[in-house]
Amino acid sequence: MKKRAKMPTVCPVCGEQLIVTELHCENCGTTIKGRFILDELLKLNPQQLMFLKVFIKNRGNLSDVQKELGISYPTARNRLDDIVATLGYETRSP
Repeated sequence: MKKRAKMPTVCPVCGEQLIVTELHCENCGTTIKGRFILDELLKLNPQQLMFLKVFIKNRGNLSDVQKELGISYPTARNRLDDIVATLGYETRSP
């Protein structure tokens, strides 16, 4: 299987969210054209996505996340709050 690049989710020129306009099946050659909205999780940048994977791996335990990443607990909490905001949810005040 050949290596594939990750799909870009933001415009490299203006930084706005990209939309998908075409999907293609390499097996049968089917192509579907339209305007498809990307899932909210694709709004996360690579660092946020990595943090989220570590968070899930540690079953939501921020103390374990901060230990694994070598960051302080407040930094881990701030990174999680940043992800929450990026996904469009309201963050709680401390």
